[in-house]
Amino acid sequence: IASALAAGARRGLLVKGGGVLEAIGKVKNIAFDKTGTLTEGKPKVTDVEALGTLSKEEVLRIAAAAESGSSHPLAVAIVNHAKAMNLSFTPVESEAIPGKGLQATVDGMDVLIGAASRLGVVEKDALARASALEAQGKSVSVVLVDKKVAGLIAMRDEPRTDAIEGIKRITALGLKPIMLTGDNRANAEAVGKALGMEVKAELLPEDKLAIIKELDGDGGIAKVGDGINDAPALAAATVGIAMGSGTDVALEAADAAVLNNKVTDVAGLVTLSRKTMSIIRQNVAIALGLKAVFLVTTVLGITGLWIAILADTGATVLVTINALRLLKAKF
Repeated sequence: IASALAAGARRGLLVKGGGVLEAIGKVKNIAFDKTGTLTEGKPKVTDVEALGTLSKEEVLRIAAAAESGSSHPLAVAIVNHAKAMNLSFTPVESEAIPGKGLQATVDGMDVLIGAASRLGVVEKDALARASALEAQGKSVSVVLVDKKVAGLIAMRDEPRTDAIEGIKRITALGLKPIMLTGDNRANAEAVGKALGMEVKAELLPEDKLAIIKELDGDGGIAKVGDGINDAPALAAATVGIAMGSGTDVALEAADAAVLNNKVTDVAGLVTLSRKTMSIIRQNVAIALGLKAVFLVTTVLGITGLWIAILADTGATVLVTINALRLLKAKF
């Protein structure tokens, strides 16, 4: 176990103890968050549309002011785009609405930002335009000002360069990968199709938690995520795995962390676990086997007591050397 934890740490794979390491290799399902886990987590704004009396620039300025206090990748994208457009805005305090978006007060106006379906938007023009943008594989946030639709902001986040290889390796290990995301279905399925994995989209945090609990009883499940909304699912899963770039809440709730933010490292954790348990079984067989052999030969008078003691010490050396092979193992 010590060799495995050290070998993992060298690769940027941190595991909270031997029990967690053993459990990782036994799970049958691995659930991934999308944004920041399977994707780069660095979306860029592609479209800003005004649907009310405000201009596009004003919609973007208000959204940036409200989102400036959030660390969510979509919020960062909006703020960065506003800065790139040289728009002047004053950051304000905002309050997150779990699974929906956020609310804030900007220049005396009540502002709500989030997915149209989550905020109860009923305006047909806004819903139609949001659906059209989502069909292009984009994430769309609607901006409500004083409970009226002011505009839409569309963003796109590309899959990580190693995500396809990571999912292939996980599938090759006999595990079932599944995406759990609160993002719109069209965008999620576009990413899922590219990666070759099952997708469950438009989920609230409690929906993710329910699915995790269901799969936990079906062979066990590892949950991989990086955000605040992932924390309950990370804690409820058989094994919670946080991406190194994730929030402090996610890292605290998880049982293991992938510091290099590579999807392939998730498969590496499973491989490390299985190799560790294989070597443990080998070591138990070596230790007990040698004891059994010299117990019998000593009783029969074939070998002496000192030879048996030497063999017992030799067994300790052998299992230690065998365990140290993990330090150079590839996973």
